[in-house]
Amino acid sequence: MVSENFKNHWPTVKFKCLSKDMEYYLVKWKGWPDSTNTWEPLQNLKCPLLLQQFSNDKHNYLSQVKKGKAITPKNNNKTLKPAIAEYIVKKAKQRIALQRWQDELNRRKNHKGMIFVENTVDLEGPPSDFYYINEYKPAPGISLVNEATFGCSCTDCFFQKCCPAEAGVLLAYNKNQQIKIPPGTPIYECNSRCQCGPDCPNRIVQKGTQYSLCIFRTSNGRGWGVKTLVKIKRMSFVMEYVGEVITSEEAERRGQFYDNKGITYLFDLDYESDEFTVDAARYGNVSHFVNHSCDPNLQVFNVFIDNLDTRLPRIALFSTRTINAGEELTFDYQMKGSGDISSDSIDHSPAKKRVRTVCKCGAVTCRGYLN
Repeated sequence: MVSENFKNHWPTVKFKCLSKDMEYYLVKWKGWPDSTNTWEPLQNLKCPLLLQQFSNDKHNYLSQVKKGKAITPKNNNKTLKPAIAEYIVKKAKQRIALQRWQDELNRRKNHKGMIFVENTVDLEGPPSDFYYINEYKPAPGISLVNEATFGCSCTDCFFQKCCPAEAGVLLAYNKNQQIKIPPGTPIYECNSRCQCGPDCPNRIVQKGTQYSLCIFRTSNGRGWGVKTLVKIKRMSFVMEYVGEVITSEEAERRGQFYDNKGITYLFDLDYESDEFTVDAARYGNVSHFVNHSCDPNLQVFNVFIDNLDTRLPRIALFSTRTINAGEELTFDYQMKGSGDISSDSIDHSPAKKRVRTVCKCGAVTCRGYLN
C-alpha cells in the first residue's frame, strides 16, 4: 500500500490499462520532481476530493467539445486522449494557483469579510499584474493627508452635535447601520480625533467589508466578477473603491491606453473638483473585479473620515436593495457620487476621441456602451 503521504498528491492523467483491466492513475507527488511520478491503482488513492475534481475536469472538457467528435473514446476507453490529459493537468495547476492567490488576498486584506476565488469557466489564472491594497496609494508627487485636525466629543453621536453636523450635513446612518441619506450627500464619519469609541454608530466605512465575497470567472465574456456569499440588506455598506490616486492629466493619458485594451478602471474624484482620479488597474481591492451594470445593485457615495480634503473623498459602495447570497455585485461605471449619470465618471477622462467599449451587462435598460 502507498503511505498516508499520498494525501498530498494530485492526480494528473487517468486510465492506463495494465493487467486484469485495473485502472491506474499517474500521480504527481507534492514536493517531488516529475521523475518520481508513479502509476497507482485506484485502491491506493486516499484522496476522494482530488478524484472528484479529476472526474469533473474530464467531464467539463468533453462537454466543451462539440458533440465530442474530436475525442470520442469509442475505440479505446482504457486511456486518456492527449488533449484531455493536457487539459486536466492545466486545470489542476490552475486550481493550485488560484488557491495560492486566494490565500494571498486574505493575508493582505485588513477587513473582516473573507475573500474566495472561483473559476469553473476557463483556464484563466490569477492576474499577473495586480497588487491588493486596502487604501488609496498616492502616485509620486501626490500627498494624502490622513490625519484629522479635530473630532467630536460626543457620548452618543446619534443625539449630539457630531462630525456630520459640524460639516453641515446629516448623519448618514440609522441605528441598523443602513445609509439613510440620498445619493449626492457626503458621508462624514467620526475620525481618529473623536472621543467616541470603535462601536460608535458613525463608524461604518472605516471598518471595511464585513461580508464574505467571491471573485469568480463570468461565463459571458465579462472576465472576473464579484458575488456575495451571504445576504446583504438594502442600504448597507459593502466595500470601498480604492486604487492609485493620480492627477486628471495622467488619467487622460492612461484612459486612452485603457480604452484601446477595452478595460475600465479609472474613477474621477469629482465631488468638488476634478484634480484627481483613482486608477484601480494595478492597485486595488475586491472592487477592482466588480463589473458594470446599467441596472446595478450598488450605489456610490463620497466619504470623509480622517482626510477632510474635499478633493480627495473616499469612494464607498452601498447596496441599493437586498442582495441575496450568490448574486453578483455591480455598480454603474457612469454613476457619480451625486447619483447623476455623467460622461466624466469612471474611466471617462476628457479625451477627445474615445474607443467605445460595448456593455455586456444584459440589463433591460442597458445603454449599449460603457462610455
